[in-house]
Amino acid sequence: MRQLLLTAALSAAAFAQVPYSRLLKADAEPGNWLTYSRTFDGQRFSPLKQITPLNAAKLKPLWVYQIDSLDHFEATPIVVDGVMYLTEPPDSVSALDARTGRRLWRYTRPVPSDVRPCCGRVNRGVAILDDTLYAVTLDAHLLALNASNGTVKWDIEVADYKLGHALTLAPLAIDGKVLVGIAGGEYGIRGFIDAYDAKSGTRLWRFWTIPGPGEPGHDSWQGDSWKTGGAPAWVTGSYDPELNTVYWGTGNPGPDWNADSRAGDNLYSCSLLALDASTGKLKWHFQFTPHDTHDYDATHVPVLFDGVVRGKPRKLVAVANRNAFYYVFDRVTGEFLSGTPYARQDWAKGLDDRGRPMADPAKEPSEEGTLVWPNLFGATNWFSASYSPLTKLMYVAVREQSSYFFKSEAQYQPGAPFMGGGERAVKGDQATGAVRALDAVTGKRAWEFPLKSPPWSGVLATAGGLVFGGSMEGNFYALDATTGKPLWDFQTGGVMYTNPMSFAVDGKQMVAVTSGHALYVFGL
Repeated sequence: MRQLLLTAALSAAAFAQVPYSRLLKADAEPGNWLTYSRTFDGQRFSPLKQITPLNAAKLKPLWVYQIDSLDHFEATPIVVDGVMYLTEPPDSVSALDARTGRRLWRYTRPVPSDVRPCCGRVNRGVAILDDTLYAVTLDAHLLALNASNGTVKWDIEVADYKLGHALTLAPLAIDGKVLVGIAGGEYGIRGFIDAYDAKSGTRLWRFWTIPGPGEPGHDSWQGDSWKTGGAPAWVTGSYDPELNTVYWGTGNPGPDWNADSRAGDNLYSCSLLALDASTGKLKWHFQFTPHDTHDYDATHVPVLFDGVVRGKPRKLVAVANRNAFYYVFDRVTGEFLSGTPYARQDWAKGLDDRGRPMADPAKEPSEEGTLVWPNLFGATNWFSASYSPLTKLMYVAVREQSSYFFKSEAQYQPGAPFMGGGERAVKGDQATGAVRALDAVTGKRAWEFPLKSPPWSGVLATAGGLVFGGSMEGNFYALDATTGKPLWDFQTGGVMYTNPMSFAVDGKQMVAVTSGHALYVFGL
């Protein structure tokens, strides 16, 4: 079934074309937000500077858009020439007038009653290329929609949802291709990243995140454990057009906490992958947490930037990892350059010269439970960090929380959870959170802004000198990007599971964020 609401006031002619050339030059359009992270480099930085530390206190809500669903609202909208496109959970896509929040059209696809995604009925956004929007569904389909009215151009099945596969991310649209990564690591799937022809939906390549027989890394799995080993790729990647390289993070091996049946490093779980965008072939990889037993996914948006390391200019990629270490690599060669703890952790005694963690055997999950920092949700999670090319700082929303990890028997059954344990909360746990500003090259902390509880909202840095973030208590706030000083906050009344973004219409900068079951847009 498709619900389609068209508004005569905005004709199809008002919906602009977004060829690949526009995506390449997104910085030339500071008022638009053209991809999930605004630009291919994953920096989540807005060049808009109308809102500053001097006037941030004057921010007020301009409009609010309510959704019908009670599921987590985790989407980041994109904005193109005054039209906002966003996904609504579980499987809807809407176009809004970015000036007022008035809905222009809506597409809704029913969710099969037997879909049981591991971690919520969520959908994190769309991609746009030419006149087409791309979105994914919980039953693992990839959709191409007409951007002017929401009609379906094509609909293809990426994988069988009955085996535990799902799609929850915002696709990545590059030159003639649309890329997606599969979710479902808690169901014993074998993970993959796919590229599809943007016009026809034909699959162009697939990279299996667990190597098969005869492939490099296959021997890092015991017996047939590779067939049900997880390693999903459920958060959007980044892209370097000059290097023609896609950077993508992968999730945990399966079963999550009982690793008795999967001896070895379990490649390429918990890894950063650099793939040739044309062929999907692996250029290099780095595994953050070999033989992971704490569910420390590496499903983060990799952040690409240029910097100076030991006096030499380098093309870099950085990841503030769920395992509590901040990593920097040469994004051309994959050379490990540095790894620094940015949150409390005790599962590893440190990193060796190659960046490999020296795991503490005493922190392995046990039948009675083992206390470990951080807990399974990590020192940060899927939500995005942000890099400012002005301050040279990486801003990270940090979770400080421990838990007891325990393991139990795990027997694989198709389509059923395959986890082998779990975690137990610490009685009286005083969990906290923070936004921390790190030197992007060294990981050294520049400042921190404390939060009352571990956050589930990412951050946004702007050229106006601000960092925006959200709290579990419902506060949307602005910080001074140089000092971390709080400048403004607004109580939205809803829990925030999201990433903020910024755009401009008619020369007026706005900041948008989802909270509870609504999208809020603020301006001066």
